[in-house]
Parts: sequence; structure tokens; C-alpha cells
Amino acid sequence: MVRLDAAADFADLFEIKDALKKQGALYTRVEQGRLVLGYRRERFRRETCIMPERRAEAEVEIDEHGVTFHVHVEPHDQWAAGIDVTLTRAVMGIGFQTAKYHSAHERAKPDMQMDLDQWLAAAPRLTTTWEPLGDTYRRSLIDLAALRYQAPSLAGEALPAAGLPWFMTLFGRDSILTSFQALPFAPKLASATLRLLAMRQGLVVGDFRDEEPGKILHELRFGEMTAFLERPQSPYYGSADTTPLFLMLLDEYERWTGDAELVRRLEANARAALRWLNDYGDHNGDGYIDYQRKLQTGLENQCWKDSWNSMLFADGTNSKLPRAPCEIQGYTYDAKLRAARLARAFWEDLALADRLEREAAELKRRFNQDYWIPDRQCFALAIDGDGRQVDALTSNIGHLLWSGIADEDKAAACVRHLLGDKLYSGWGIRTMAEGEGGYNPIGYHLGTVWPFDNAFIALGLRRYGYADEAARVALGILEAAVCFRGRLPEAFAGYGRAHIQYPVEYPTACSPQAWSTGTPLLLLRTLLGLELIGDHLLADPAIPTTIESIQLLDIPGRWRHADAFGRGLVDLTRTSVPKPHVHHVHNGHRGKGTAHVPLAEAALAHT
Repeated sequence: MVRLDAAADFADLFEIKDALKKQGALYTRVEQGRLVLGYRRERFRRETCIMPERRAEAEVEIDEHGVTFHVHVEPHDQWAAGIDVTLTRAVMGIGFQTAKYHSAHERAKPDMQMDLDQWLAAAPRLTTTWEPLGDTYRRSLIDLAALRYQAPSLAGEALPAAGLPWFMTLFGRDSILTSFQALPFAPKLASATLRLLAMRQGLVVGDFRDEEPGKILHELRFGEMTAFLERPQSPYYGSADTTPLFLMLLDEYERWTGDAELVRRLEANARAALRWLNDYGDHNGDGYIDYQRKLQTGLENQCWKDSWNSMLFADGTNSKLPRAPCEIQGYTYDAKLRAARLARAFWEDLALADRLEREAAELKRRFNQDYWIPDRQCFALAIDGDGRQVDALTSNIGHLLWSGIADEDKAAACVRHLLGDKLYSGWGIRTMAEGEGGYNPIGYHLGTVWPFDNAFIALGLRRYGYADEAARVALGILEAAVCFRGRLPEAFAGYGRAHIQYPVEYPTACSPQAWSTGTPLLLLRTLLGLELIGDHLLADPAIPTTIESIQLLDIPGRWRHADAFGRGLVDLTRTSVPKPHVHHVHNGHRGKGTAHVPLAEAALAHT
């Protein structure tokens, strides 16, 4: 006898996260040779139908708890049976039925192993003397393949979903940042992300979904609680940073791929996003992009640190809404400069380009004046609804280096904080500095280490000429990956490496999670110093001696394919002291007064 028990709770993800009870009724029934597991709440219905294959050599019994096969197997003989599973869903009386396979013996379409083999073959080939890096790279590519979200409206093209188990759906911020990380490795993810987000761009003012014209969505959800309006109806637009990040990715995608056609096709969407920044993004009129929760069940904090208590003062007290986090001002600065390039090069709108550059310059001037805290020698985490500087020391200051909004005379102080003992754990940069009033090494955004956060900070360090410091951050995260068998989790605890010789995983972290999966990819770009100058790829490696050497072959881009390599010459056994600013390349383009970036220990071969 072979027994297969079957059950389903039909729990909505938000019910699981918030430990809520089901409001509808579960039911089971046996009919026409199949077991039906169901759930009904008013006109909302979900069913899972299980139909076992009936074969002459086995008697099959079906009851409300499962399936029993009565079978006799002779020595050295074998027996197999198939089961078809069909899903039925109805929302407000309209029903849909889906089946992954139409026969128990049907071959998977597409063949998952073949699909994975093709995915891996299309990625650049990595050769390195440090074996753990190769293992982590392969793990990242495999996990990124697993997290692909197939969008029917994009004719089967895929973009990255946010993560398992909580976020296997489209998140604007996560999909954008992961696509940015993966550009030198899987550029098609970025084009799919940009096109789907453009399709779902906000059109009207609607408080329930936090929708506004031109705004880029935060999250897509299709479940019971959104159907009954107990959570913001999908799509939900509660994030203040996705709109500038959308513009940043659009520009970065064109620079890497040369896909001018997509830039022209999304011109109206980009212009709408720019209008949102000026017309809707600033709720209190102080000139900074902020957020104000409009619905009690919406997110209180609508930045990447979206937990309710992430925006604390140094003494641990909470700030007030609306809040204007520092990194979002940096994204807005960078987005306007990037959009100015697109307006000048592709949209034939010189007036718009000039205006955006003026606005960006004024924003940078005001930001460095209003957010700088002289006594702490760092930028404020945010400016809150009372106009106060939220003065906790956090990792957010590192994003100001990535966007380029920090004045160079303030960058060195930021770097000293980022690599100092209070923020840097030895494995990575903590989200909040040890010693702050709200610090907690296992607090979600209050002292944990987020790999993606560190990856973008490392890229920012390279932007301002701190190559050795970027290498230190990259190596710490990659060494942490070894302890997680090559798969970086969403976050891990901020305990100091000097006291605990391994990184401690955050208890409910997503794994795999998209932007953690993309972190090793962005770190490879940073260690090799990959940047673009016109139609050419430039490499300026700064690789730790621990790694010894890196070769990345067949990097796709507007140059078709290129190779880059570098040797490990950065000795991190010595104390890292922030160096003076060496060079600053904005978006890969030479700015006024910038020096030529040396091509050291690098090779570029076009094929």
C-alpha cells in the first residue's frame, strides 16, 4: 500500500506574516475520481483538484484526506503512478483554471535543466584562483534563474522577483536594483523590468494604493486580502525611491547595451517619472522627496529600510512623518543627471536637459548644506516632518557615494565612518552603527548587515576613488558567502567578527533573495573596476591578495563581448585609511576637471 496524504490551508501571505486567522471556510470533497481541496469566502474561491492516475495493476481509493494505492510489487520489479494537480481560482465570481501539465507523464515545458544550462552558458565565464568565489558566482546565477518572474504581458520574458519565501512577486525597488546588479551578466532582466514597470506606472491620484501619476509601483500582489481591500489593492505604489531608481536603471541599461530603441519607447514614461519627482514627490514643500503614509495598512517607511522603526534619532526615539531619507535625495540627483543625458542624446530636448542639470546642481548644493551634521561629521539619515535632522549614524550615507551627491570634502568623513568599528562588523557594513540608541545587531534595519547594501556602497567607494576600501567591503561580504555555502541571505546579524568567527543569519531572512543574489555580481564589477567610456568597457582592477586573480570572459554589452582580468594586489592585512580623492567618473562619462582613469592590470578584448 502506498498512501499520499493531501491538505491545503489556502493562507494568504499577509495572513502568515501577521498571524491572522482565515475568515472563510475550508472544505474537501471527493467527486469523479478526484479529491478537491477548497476554500470559499463570499465570492472568493480557491480549489486544488488532485486526480490520481488509475492503472490496472493498482486499486485506488480516494478519501477526503488523500489517496491510497493498493499495489503489489514483485522483487526487483518497479511500479509508478502519476497524479494530476489542477488549480482553480475565482475572484468576485469570475473563475480561472490552470494546470501545469495535462498528463502525469508529460515532459516539463520548458525543460528546466535545459533552460538552466542555456542561462548559465549565456553568462560571462569566471575564472579565479580563489575557489569560493567561483562557487558563489555559480550559486548566484542559479538562484537568479530560479527567481525569474515570467510576465505574460512581456511574451514570456522574465524579470527578477524579490525573494523566497515571502516575496516571490514583482517589487519595483528589488527588481530595479537586482537588474542593475546583473547588467554585465544578464542584461535582458533590465529591459523586462523597465517595460513591465512602465506598463504599471501610476496614472491617477488614489490614496488607497498610494498611486500618483508617473509613480513607479512598489509591489504586485494577487490574493485574498487584496481582493477584499484589507491590504492595498495591487499594484501598491507605497515607495518613494522606485521612481528615481527607474530613471537610473533606464540610463544605465542604455549605456551598457546601446539599446536606444527602448529609451525612445519609454520616453513618455520617463517624462512622467520626472514630473512625479517635481509635482508629487515632495509633500511638505521643502524641496526634498519624502513620503507620507496615506493608509493605515500601508507602509510607514517607504524607502528600502521599510520597517516601522528604521528612521530613528541617535537617542533611539522615532522621527515623524513625512520623512525624507538622505539616499532618496541622492537617487533623485543622479536620476536627473541621467535623464538629462537621455534628453540630450535621444529625445532631442536640450531645454529639458539643461533644466534637469540645473535642478540637480541646486539639489546637491542644498543637500550638502541641509543634511550635513557638523558635530557628527556625517549626513543625516533623513529630515523628518518637523524639519529635524534624523541624526543616527547608518549605512545610508554609503548610498550617497553611489549616487554622487556627496561633496568630495565630506566623502572622506563618510568613508571613515563606513569602515570604522561602529559601522563595519568585519563581515560588512551594519545598517546602523553600534552605540546608537536604536542599535540592535539582529534588528531588521537597526544593525544587521545587508549584502546588497554593501555592494552598492562598495560601488560608491570606487566612484570616489576609494578602491582599497571597496575591496575590503567586497572581500568581507564574499567571505561571509562562504559561510552560507555560496548563497548570501537577505541579511545577517551585525555581531563583530572579532567576537564571533562566523556570520549569524537573520532568523526570517529570505534565501534566496534577489538583490542578495545579485550582490556577488555587482562586487565582481566593483573589484574589476568595470566602467564605460563611450562604446568601450574600461577595467581598473583593485582585487585583494586573498583572491589573487579574476578573469571575466565574454562580458556582453554595446561592444558585443569583452574580457577583463586583474591580479590581487590590494593588501588588506594593513590598516585601511581613507585616501584622498583620486578620480571621479560620473556615470562612466568624464566630467569637467576629472582625471583619466588608469588602465591597470586589465585587458579588454572585443570579439
